[in-house]
Amino acid sequence: MGSSSDKAKGVGNQVIGKAKQAVGDISSDEALRQKGLDQEAKGIGQKTIGDAKAAVKKLIDNS
Repeated sequence: MGSSSDKAKGVGNQVIGKAKQAVGDISSDEALRQKGLDQEAKGIGQKTIGDAKAAVKKLIDNS
């Protein structure tokens, strides 16, 4: 998977995770809120991997 794809999926998971948290808060559904936290964390990880891939590619391209 490329860096752009990782970043996009990461941002998507962060947004969906935050939405699940909000719905969980409003509905007092702790399980849904936790799923949202987990999905947001997954998204942060995916975005970080994408950023790292892009940095390595840039470093290689500039060598």
